[in-house]
Amino acid sequence: MKRILLCLLFISQLAFGDDGYRLWLKYDLIKDVPKREAYARSVQFIALNGTSSILKSAADELQMGLQGLLGKTVPIITNAGSRTGGIVLSVASAPNAGSQTLVADGYQLTGRKSGNITIFGKTDSGVLYGAFALLRQLQTGQSVENLSLTSIPKIQYRLLNHWDNTNGTIERGYAGESLWKWYELPATVDPRYRDYARANASLGINGTVVNNVNASARFMTAEYIEKVAALANVFRPYGIRVYLSVYFPAAKTIGGLKTSDPLDPEVRKWWADKTREIYTAIPDFGGFLVKANSEGEPGPQDYGRTHADGANMLAEALKPYDGIVMWRAFVYKADPKADRFKAAHEEFTPLDGQFDKKVIVQVKNGPIDFQPREPFSPLFGNMPKTPLSMEFQITQEYLGFATHWVYEAPIFKECLETDTYVKGKGSTVARVIDGSLHQYTMTAIAGVANTGADRNWTGNPMAQANWYAYGRLAWDHTLSSEGIADEWIKMTLTREPSAVKTIKNIMMRSREIYVNYNTPLGLSRPWSGVHFAPEPWQEKSVRPDWTAIYYHRADSIGLGFDRTATGSNALAQYRPEVQQQWNNPETCPLPYLLWFHHVPWTKKLSTGRTLWDELCTRFYTGADSVMWMQKQWAQVKPAVDPAIFADVTGRLITQHKEAIWWRDSWVLYLQTYSKQPIPASLPKPERTLEDVKALSEIYKLR
Repeated sequence: MKRILLCLLFISQLAFGDDGYRLWLKYDLIKDVPKREAYARSVQFIALNGTSSILKSAADELQMGLQGLLGKTVPIITNAGSRTGGIVLSVASAPNAGSQTLVADGYQLTGRKSGNITIFGKTDSGVLYGAFALLRQLQTGQSVENLSLTSIPKIQYRLLNHWDNTNGTIERGYAGESLWKWYELPATVDPRYRDYARANASLGINGTVVNNVNASARFMTAEYIEKVAALANVFRPYGIRVYLSVYFPAAKTIGGLKTSDPLDPEVRKWWADKTREIYTAIPDFGGFLVKANSEGEPGPQDYGRTHADGANMLAEALKPYDGIVMWRAFVYKADPKADRFKAAHEEFTPLDGQFDKKVIVQVKNGPIDFQPREPFSPLFGNMPKTPLSMEFQITQEYLGFATHWVYEAPIFKECLETDTYVKGKGSTVARVIDGSLHQYTMTAIAGVANTGADRNWTGNPMAQANWYAYGRLAWDHTLSSEGIADEWIKMTLTREPSAVKTIKNIMMRSREIYVNYNTPLGLSRPWSGVHFAPEPWQEKSVRPDWTAIYYHRADSIGLGFDRTATGSNALAQYRPEVQQQWNNPETCPLPYLLWFHHVPWTKKLSTGRTLWDELCTRFYTGADSVMWMQKQWAQVKPAVDPAIFADVTGRLITQHKEAIWWRDSWVLYLQTYSKQPIPASLPKPERTLEDVKALSEIYKLR
């Protein structure tokens, strides 16, 4: 039956092209015949020593993967005995692990010394991750002879955060409706949920928050707990635990209490009872994610309490169980005189050491809001007594939605590798969140998911690489952006060497190209309701920090937000070594210049150009570089599936049009302040400022 299904799938792919559904788990037949035959000789059976659902998932995935890659059915047996020439799955401490000791979720692959390929894992989940690692070896054309690979996750909790709502919409989702069909659950369980779990397990992701941080209280009702339990049943065989975002006043809104004060005994009891109800339905429930007292969401401060008071109430409810509280540090007040950059640090650092041991504070990578380039959040390194989790955004809220091709691994790596200097040189952000700097008892990382109900999961096929890259870095933040891109291309698009090289080059340059036409030199992102249309002229909103002018500070003198001692003094939240890098406009690296300095239009920069000329050059270069992306992509046509090639080709055409839209909007608007001519070497925009303003208004009607 499995053979028939695989044949049908193959015929379907030939007839209709690759629709992207299989992601990087494309177990297509290896075209290199000698290599395929060598692999085939290495795997005559799969020995499953155990009966857990997770181990069965590992064996089933190996069998399916080998069937596709090698074109042969590999039987699953219960005990290898004295047989050799197969794959043995073993839950045990791996021998000769060298300097690395296997911990929960870690795995070791060993080669031919025993006559078998053995996948060791200290836990069932470790074996599952090892099985996917072995398949990755085969998919990317690496040898499995004399295999010796040990891999241990650097972070304990590796999660996706879904911003999905009960009505099927996704906040900042650009790939269709929600994956979760709440109106069908729990009676009908979409088979796609299992494929979602497989994709995450292949990366080592072990948790998922299924609902929006701007949470609906309905998720605390018996109706929705039953629905979430149905998802948990699908995810469990893949080592994935479910978590819930909670609406902080739920005790009042659905519990019927008079208050949601976290210090009120009745409120605490309500949460304890509700938590017990959840664990009765979902025994391996992971815990709660909370957005409170931020952007209008209620929280403990409504009752004169602190973030620690609110988090500790939930931690108390979780005390009998193996669950955690992830309390988001994304907070800021609507103060026209304040600098939003400073808000999280000001609210949370005084609470260091006051949080329960079950609480981890979740911090966005930058201090504002997932900008195309941000300095790292000053919270990292400044809360040594409180575990801090990283929150990255995979969905492209400020990166052109599902139209623009932006490979995000360089964004993640840029933050992770930045030095906080909190304990001297080498105190990177990565060492903060993996616990090695402050010896945190818990470590976590979260990625705001970019999945949706579109057949290819992420809208833009190239955005699948961002889900993949996040998962790989969540497991091991030392991996390189280039190495991850290489894996993903070979597993997803093509193994043809020149095409792999070309696509990887596009990916590695894509982020900088986007920054150039969108927010060069540390120019902060203009605000708009949909977070897409360029509106640097926006000056009216319900609160000052929801306008564009709040961020870029353009005037007749210059551009940029002064965050030095002469301005908001946000730089004081960093260590002196970091301040020294960014404090002087003469030496501040250009990517962060306008983040920290208000620079005169005629100021000559290290490039030899004035600020105005440099901005124009980057806006134009960025837009023109999308044409370079188009030409490079055209070269790989023979090596890439026609359906995917056509899809990306069309998106690049739109990306180029929108890049010019961004370029013209910025240049024409800023010119009203700079009073400088566009450099003679650059063509003048074909539209007027009024034209691009009108285009932005039309866009908002979508």
